[in-house]
Amino acid sequence: MQNFDFKPTAFLFDLNGTMINDMQYHTMAWHSIMNEDLGANLDYETIKHEMYGKNHEVLERVFGSNKFSPSEIEKLSMDKEKKYQEGYFPHLALISGLDKFLDFARQKNIAMAIGSAAIPFNIDFVVDGLNIRNYLNAIVSADDVEISKPDPETFLKAAAALDISPQDCLVFEDAPKGVESALNAGMKCIVLTTTHSIEEFDGYPNILGFISDYNDKKLNSLF
Repeated sequence: MQNFDFKPTAFLFDLNGTMINDMQYHTMAWHSIMNEDLGANLDYETIKHEMYGKNHEVLERVFGSNKFSPSEIEKLSMDKEKKYQEGYFPHLALISGLDKFLDFARQKNIAMAIGSAAIPFNIDFVVDGLNIRNYLNAIVSADDVEISKPDPETFLKAAAALDISPQDCLVFEDAPKGVESALNAGMKCIVLTTTHSIEEFDGYPNILGFISDYNDKKLNSLF
């Protein structure tokens, strides 16, 4: 499954677990909210399994669709994001090698965008905290789509914002639902093994290969 012989004209990055290795801090924040505040009594792995899509979707999957009012969902979501940022801020950093990868891609005139289920509050926290906004030609957040991954809307909107055909885009993802979203958008994908094991990605024909970080020399074949 390791075949990097593809020359994309755009890179589309998921954010969490793909540009930064922060997914454990999201899981810990939800673990705190769900167990300490909401009494769910769920273990870490169960919560990790539900960690995709928008915050209200996470809450609805775990607690049911009628458990919380819109205002309660909004408050719980913001409480969770504040816990996440407080916990992750001391560790805020790009995944190893990504700084040089972004710089080289820009030199090669590769368009770049973020396509993430994160809200702007968190995207800005990362993008401005790490000073990488100048590399990005577009950002598609949770607020910009009607349907979350694995629906293709996020990546299709990112491609449209770059004015590049989906088949010419390469997605970087860390989660099976994100890879499925790329597949549904007609896009090839490279997987970061920051969050899930390789075995969890069986059956996705759009995966070119797996990397642990952006120092992997196989990435040179993309340019």
